[in-house]
Amino acid sequence: IGVALLGIGKAEGFSDGVIAGAIISGAYFGDKISPLSDTTVLASSMNKVPMFKHIRYLMYTTVPSIVITLIIFLILGLSHTGNDANLVNEYTNVLKAKFNITPWLMIVPALTAIMIARRLPALIVLGLSTLLAAVAALIFQPDIIREIGAGISGTESQAKILFTGTIESIYNSVSVDTGNPEVNQLVASKGMIGMLNTVYLIICAMCFGAAMKASGMLHHLASIILPMAKHRVSLVTSTVVTGTALNGIVSDQYLAIILTSSLFKDIYDKEGYEDRLLSRAVEDSATVTSPLFPWSSCGMTQATILSVPTLTYLPYCFFNIISPLMSITVAILGFKIFRKVMS
Repeated sequence: IGVALLGIGKAEGFSDGVIAGAIISGAYFGDKISPLSDTTVLASSMNKVPMFKHIRYLMYTTVPSIVITLIIFLILGLSHTGNDANLVNEYTNVLKAKFNITPWLMIVPALTAIMIARRLPALIVLGLSTLLAAVAALIFQPDIIREIGAGISGTESQAKILFTGTIESIYNSVSVDTGNPEVNQLVASKGMIGMLNTVYLIICAMCFGAAMKASGMLHHLASIILPMAKHRVSLVTSTVVTGTALNGIVSDQYLAIILTSSLFKDIYDKEGYEDRLLSRAVEDSATVTSPLFPWSSCGMTQATILSVPTLTYLPYCFFNIISPLMSITVAILGFKIFRKVMS
């Protein structure tokens, strides 16, 4: 979607940096508050905080950050003179010609939102949402499914072609020829197999974090930081700075989340602060600052996919820049920050 939005933004005359910054800001806002996000799951699980409790607590820093971000982009948009909108119309016409676009398709995300609101386990939400999406694809996009399935099954029966096309769409990388290269990128999907690299990274990160903890390195680092973290402001600030710095040092947000959580867990416990304060500070730093480093996995991914250098979009990633500062600001105000009730 980001690639398509980049093309639309260019057609409207915006610079690459502004468009990429807006895309990344929106993407990381969604990443922070989604119970289906791997970083949200990782940050909450590492700090033993129930996921929805973690997300609700995130709102105190995330909502102000995204509101400020939206205001900034609104000002940039209103002060900009747009170009010809023919490209947008072209994209719309291409999509309408290839796909059956109907409001009924909103049933799947609506049901997914309901399941999330009812706090069903993430695996159940993912499984049921995938099943519903597959059924919707068979009902509303049978020609697309046949096109995908025929390329795999050859001249098999229609039932087998539809089944193969559905499974292939879920599992493997698929592309649909719409006649427009930019739209082709928009509708292309990497499927479940596209997440394998992320899974491998998470496994490696967990092993690395465990090795650091078992070897005593984390304990040594904690002994250095602890004297500087005697107040909630210095504690949250140290967490935010560490999470951000680790993104630059280890070049991966998963490692940064795991190491920051492991490093500060005992300190927060000793000072008596709730675990959700740590999980929020980790998300406000280790998660959102990851695309701001050109050499990090996220920075390289964003720069490669969007074809915009990291240092070009960095000044416009307002949400990613504001979030760590907002975490510190809320700590200074002491808003909704409590110590554990000792039984």
